[in-house]
This record gives sequence, C-alpha cells and structure tokens, in this order.
Amino acid sequence: MVDSQYYLPNDIGVSALDCGEAFRLLSPQEKKYAHYLSRAAWYGGLAVLLQTSPESAEIFVLLQRIFRKQAPSQLAQVATAAGLSSEEYQAFLVYAAGLYANMGNYKSFGDTKFIPNLPKDKLEALVKASQAFQEQPAEMEALWNSCSCLLYSLEDKQKQLGLGDKGITTYFSGNCCLEDAELAQKFLDSQKLSAYNTRLFKRNNGGKACYEVRLASAVKADCAAEGECESCCGNFNFEDKEFAVKRGDYAPLMEKVCYYLQQAQTHAANENQRKMLEEYRRSFTLGSVDAHKEGSRYWIKDKGPIVESYIGFIESYRDPFGSRGEFEGFVAVVNKAMSERFAKLVSSAEVLLPELPWPRAFEKDTFLKPDFTSLDVLTFAGSGIPAGINIPNYDDIRQSEGFKNVSLGNVLAVAYSTQKEKLTFLAEDDKDLFIKWKGPSFEVQVGLHELLGHGSGKLFVQDDQGKFNFDQSKVVNPETGEPVSSWYRGSETWDSKFSTIASSYEECRAECVGLYLCLKKQVLSIFGHEGQDAEDVVYVNWLSMVRAGLLGLEFYTPESKSWRQAHMQARFVILCVLLEAGEGLVSLEEITGQDGKPDARITVDRSKIHTVGKNAIHSFLCKLQILKSTADVEGGRFLYDFYSTVSDSGAHNFLRLRETVLLRKETRKLFVQANTRVNGENVDLVEYEGSVAGLISSFTERFQDDADQLEANLLEMSKNDSPCWS
Repeated sequence: MVDSQYYLPNDIGVSALDCGEAFRLLSPQEKKYAHYLSRAAWYGGLAVLLQTSPESAEIFVLLQRIFRKQAPSQLAQVATAAGLSSEEYQAFLVYAAGLYANMGNYKSFGDTKFIPNLPKDKLEALVKASQAFQEQPAEMEALWNSCSCLLYSLEDKQKQLGLGDKGITTYFSGNCCLEDAELAQKFLDSQKLSAYNTRLFKRNNGGKACYEVRLASAVKADCAAEGECESCCGNFNFEDKEFAVKRGDYAPLMEKVCYYLQQAQTHAANENQRKMLEEYRRSFTLGSVDAHKEGSRYWIKDKGPIVESYIGFIESYRDPFGSRGEFEGFVAVVNKAMSERFAKLVSSAEVLLPELPWPRAFEKDTFLKPDFTSLDVLTFAGSGIPAGINIPNYDDIRQSEGFKNVSLGNVLAVAYSTQKEKLTFLAEDDKDLFIKWKGPSFEVQVGLHELLGHGSGKLFVQDDQGKFNFDQSKVVNPETGEPVSSWYRGSETWDSKFSTIASSYEECRAECVGLYLCLKKQVLSIFGHEGQDAEDVVYVNWLSMVRAGLLGLEFYTPESKSWRQAHMQARFVILCVLLEAGEGLVSLEEITGQDGKPDARITVDRSKIHTVGKNAIHSFLCKLQILKSTADVEGGRFLYDFYSTVSDSGAHNFLRLRETVLLRKETRKLFVQANTRVNGENVDLVEYEGSVAGLISSFTERFQDDADQLEANLLEMSKNDSPCWS
C-alpha cells in the first residue's frame, strides 16, 4: 500500500468560485479589460508546469488531448468498457482535476507529489481506449511512454520538491546543489540581476563547471533588443566559473502573455493602467525584472480600480533556494461592502503601527497608505489560490513607494468552511464556536496579516553610494543594548540574504502581527465585532492558529528534516512559542479517538490570551523584526530553526503527532474557475459546476482556440529541457 498522502481522495472537496454577480456589474469596457488580462494570466500560468516537474507539461498535454475529444461524461462509458470500476474512473478524474488545479503533479500547498489512485495498467487501458488515442495512436503512444513512468514514480527523491538529493525541482538542472544556488546568487548580485524570473542550468565543460542563467522572455536573441540600451545577456567569469546569461525561457508562452496584455491595454481605464501594462509587456518580452518593477510602480498608483490584477514571477515559496518566482496572474473584481471595512483598517494603520512591539527606529519612516480591497476572483492562474496577498514583493518599492493589499472574498467564502464531523483535534465544546467564528476571525487575521504584517517594519540599508537609511550613531538593538552593527548593503535583499528561510520567516512575522493586534478592541470594532462576539473572534483566531500549527506537521518531511510549506512552518513555530510560554496557555495532549486510533486534542485557556499569550508574542515578534531589520542572517536562522525543529524528544513527541495528523488529515479543496469569451461586442462569463468534471471542462475549454499549437509548444519546451533533469 502506498501512503495515502500521495493520492487525492475520491471525495475531495470541489467548489466553484462564484464571481457572477461582480462580473455582471462591470461595464462593457471593464469586461473586455478583465477578459484579456485573464487570457494573459492563463497562458502565463502554463509556465508553472515547466517550473514544477520534468513530467508535468507532458501529463497536462496528455489529459488535454483526451478530454478535448471526450468530456468526462462521455469518457465514462469508455472507461467501463476498458475494465475500470466506477471508483477507478472517479480516481482518474480526481487526478486530472488535481493536476489542473495545482498546475502540475505536486501539491501547490505542501509540495508533495500525487499520483493516480488506480493501477497503472488500468489507466493505460483507458488512455488507449480513448478517442484521442484512436485518432492519433502513434503520437499518443509516444506521449504515454514518455510520461507514464514518472507519472507513477514515488522514488524517495520524487516524493517532494527540493534541491539536490532532497527532491525534484526544475528551477535548477538536476546536477545543481545548494552550493551552486549560493554561487549563482552571488553572481546575480554582482550583476545587479534579480533571480525572480530565472532558472539555473549547470554543465561540465572540460572538467570546469559552466552555468547558464536563463531569463523568461518572448525574445530569444541575447543582443540588445528594442527598448534596451544594452543587453544584460552575455558571458561572464565569476569566481573562476563561467556564467552565461541567456534569454528565451518559456518564450512561446511569454509571447502569448504579451499579445493579450497589448489587447487589454486598449481597454484600460486610465493612464496608470496603460503604462503598467506597457512595462509588463517590456518585462515579459525582454526578461527584465526592472521593467516589471516599473510596472509595479504604476500598479501601486492605480488606486481603487474596479478590475484589479497583478501578473508575473511573484512568489518564491517553491524555489528550494527561495529566490526564484513562480508565475502567477490574477484578475478580480472589487467587493465594495467588504472593501469598506479594509479601508477603515488602512485609516487606522498609523494609530495601530506604534502598538507593535519594536522601537520606532525599526519601523518605516512613513507609512505609505496602500489600497486594501476585498476582491472576488475571476481568474487566478498559477499553482494555487491564496486567501490574501500583499504585493509587490520588491523590498525597495515596499519600503519607500508602497504596496497593495488584497483579500480574496469569494475564496474566503468557500475555502475554510468545515463540517463539524471533519473538524479534528478540538474539544467538543470548542467545535461549534470554531465553526461559527472561523470565517469572521480569519477575515480579521488576513486583514492584519497583509496590511500591518507584511506592510510593517524597516530594513536597514546602506546603498551603493555608502548612504544609510538610518542613523548609525543613535539606533540601538533593543535585544543587546548595543548599536546596530549589521545591515543590507547595495543590491542585497531580504530574499537574497535569508534565502531558504525568508518566505516562512516573513509569513511567521505577519501571522504574529495578526495575533498581537487582534487583541485590540479598535481593530475588532472595525470589522463589526463588539462585546462577547469580539472576545469569541479573538479566542477562535488564537485557537485556529495553534490548531493550524499542529496541522502543519503534515508539511514536514522527517527524512530530509525539511518543511515543504512556508505558512504551515510559520504556524508550527507559533505553536511552539505559545507552548513554551507555559502557564497552561496552550495544552496539547495525545489521546485515543472514538475509532480506537491515535488522536490529539489542543486547547487554549482563553483567560490567559491577553496576558501570557500577548507577552509571548510580544517578545518573539520583537526578536523576529530586529533580526530582519539588521540583516542578522545567523541570528535569524538560529532562532527560526530552533522553533521549527520537529523531534520525538521534549514535552511533545511531534514526530509521533505527525503520524496522527496524517492519519486524520482533510485534503484541501479544489477550486473551479469561470472562463470569459468575447461574443461580438460583449464578453460572456462561462461558469461551471463545482465538481471534478466541471474543473476539467473549464481547462479543456480555456485553451481551445489554439490547442494544437499550444500543446506542441509545451511538448517542445519540455523535450528541450529533458536532458537537464537526468
């Protein structure tokens, strides 16, 4: 028997993201703007297949070819004739839906591989009985032979994403290790190049290591192109190693992105949107992160748009080194009622920021009031859909020019709804309260996390001219009582300095800000919570956080002693901090469940949240910020690794508890998204049912205009890179 964590269950939750009402309220121009941006996002999102695993693009094409010829309902009869049971056919549909939703065969949340929950010979029989195979037997046979082995493989290295012997990554060629990633980062820093839109390929040239840094771009030529004074490409010698910077990664996809951004430009509402899209096009054409940063500056200036979007190589969670961004693009429509509450939170930010536990010198010089809107998602292309976003991720822009916060209302509405019988690890009398207040408390936590978590705190920087953004003679480290002695220099960033822990550490800091500030009555009243209701929201928020810390153990791999999900590692760290606080604040016990199998129960003493709990988070949050501000990588790693350690010693046997968590885990839901289609002068919204069949249909219809060419491009890109992974 294969461990069930590598399957998606047949009864997996599937929900349609409802944006019908929001979309219908748009003007014809806004609908066209949203449509073309969505097209750009979906085509760019296909790059994630190539960023995830060597086989993902081929599996995607295999599924597309099968389902384009026969919808799930039609294929059911073929499956029965081929000898599949109804459960086995359902398992195939669930696998296909999972691959589409995660844009690859590794879970977007947790980075573990998933394989079909039916025998390989049964799936092969279905593939060969399909109409697609009957029409093109040679091509389909070659495609099946090319990907079927890896599709099912659960060799140790292929069970999760990782670098070197720790897992699979296509951000680096298969012969790269952590030392190569560190050397490449130093090289990129020396050239003032960002790693966000790059991949690294290493080859041996006469016994000497040579590295190719490949930029994502529509243009393949490495010479200066239109709009450039000089090219960033070329050959370089760095620390006695050869580096070549080249263009053209994902070129056919980046071409499509640029084409649709140009179409969207003609329907933009204002000059900021037009300039933003112009810079994005330049970025994806030339592979320029500087152009993307420029586009992000216009994006920040585009205050309160009805149709909001962001697109590019954004989050670095899945790069094992923590510097390269996964492609994502979203398009969403403002939810006015909820946005009003977030606007009030923004207005209160300058009063709330001084409440945070670090000295004034460690906070930004001025708080740049961001947009903070609640949006209903129309399109979110990439590997997964978050509940909230704080972007851009460029430190220099966030520090001095601003950022935007987004809460995704229609995701929140369905993502965190839980049935009582599926609610694990809580005392019975906590369950009803949890179900009642989980949504409202999470709305508060997301708001505080994004706005005042990611939006707070200063980085101490000395620029290339030697100028400091803080007073060296006066700023004292409150942890040591000594003057600040370390900082960021030149082109160093938070991601490049803290690399492998940067994402999770920052999520932990933002989560702590949410826990800390939700204790303030003023915050709760902004969200409409007063009196006992407000206290219940606080209690459920803290209870939810410690439960999430326990659930986080699912995303820890004991064999490599590594975490696979930044947010869940962050929540485990917070659980450990609150357990360490003692005095009965949090208790975690192993018990036997009603089914006779191992279980656990976690409780919070609500009478101690405002005292013991607040003091513990105050102290920990202060440490996190000071280490971040001062670029103290050594101190930051020591602190974060200490609380991230999962062992069988100490007060709690977390390794054994991990087995219990895996035994009782609930699989994350899949989301079905609508499509848009131009119909004369109108744009129609095409909606699908919330089922695996609905999700599959949404993808086969999404790329139907140029399916053959697109699939050929994906297979060619995959084939060209295939020698790099062995």
